[in-house]
Amino acid sequence: MSVELRPARVNTFAAEGKDHLLHVVRKEREDFYDVIDSTDDETWKTQTACTEWEIRDVVGHLVDVTEGYIERFGVARAKDAFPEALGLPGMASLLDSGAKRFRTSSRSQLIARLKGSSTKLFEIFDALTPDEWTSELIPHVYMGPLPTMIYPAFQLIDYSVHTWDMRAGLGEIQPLSSDAANTLIPYMIIVLQNTVDAEAAKGLDATWGVRISGDAGGTWKLQLKDGALTYAEGSVAGCPVVFNFDANDWVLTAYQRFPGGAVIGDRQLAYKIRRLFFKI
Repeated sequence: MSVELRPARVNTFAAEGKDHLLHVVRKEREDFYDVIDSTDDETWKTQTACTEWEIRDVVGHLVDVTEGYIERFGVARAKDAFPEALGLPGMASLLDSGAKRFRTSSRSQLIARLKGSSTKLFEIFDALTPDEWTSELIPHVYMGPLPTMIYPAFQLIDYSVHTWDMRAGLGEIQPLSSDAANTLIPYMIIVLQNTVDAEAAKGLDATWGVRISGDAGGTWKLQLKDGALTYAEGSVAGCPVVFNFDANDWVLTAYQRFPGGAVIGDRQLAYKIRRLFFKI
């Protein structure tokens, strides 16, 4: 997991980036809370831009993953054997079941449960030492052992993207905050690496460029070969197709909220690339 960083980016993969990442996650969590606290029993069931979920299911999802992370930190620190990872291809279905199992809870009960669980998880995050931030491994349900700093990054994805989902469902579409989108830029490449659809990738070897505007942006060359996606930051000259994004569109495209990115070059190849990834 190596990402070359420009000076305008904060390297949240390193211990020096801990305070920045936790600050941004807290702000996104606050925005998420503002949305759910403003609902009533009717708007609680509003369909969101995450098309399978209503607002109550998005909250259920955050409870599910938050409590799951707390449990997995406990497994690691008890020195128990790590459970076998379930793999990403089945993640969407299982997360859907995990979110919807809370539909019998009342609005007030579920919001209180999320806030209580999140407080406990952030106490764990706050207490992480520099060495733990980068070196301690926690067994993720679907991806296996991951360094601890990935977990607050996953929380940032959940709180920022799902706040966007809920607002869109309520007719209040607005971009992600600059801090959230910029912080998530390198994580989205990792998301793409891990969501290549094996069937869609069969027989396709391709190279393409990604250009992201803004102070935290840059250019990356991505290559799909034998079903595996690799990347390197640098010039995209010579790429048959280049996708141009701002940070907001890059994050929301990686999470398949819409097909963002202006295309320059081979449009047929761009069409195939957009369909290479499964949803999580």
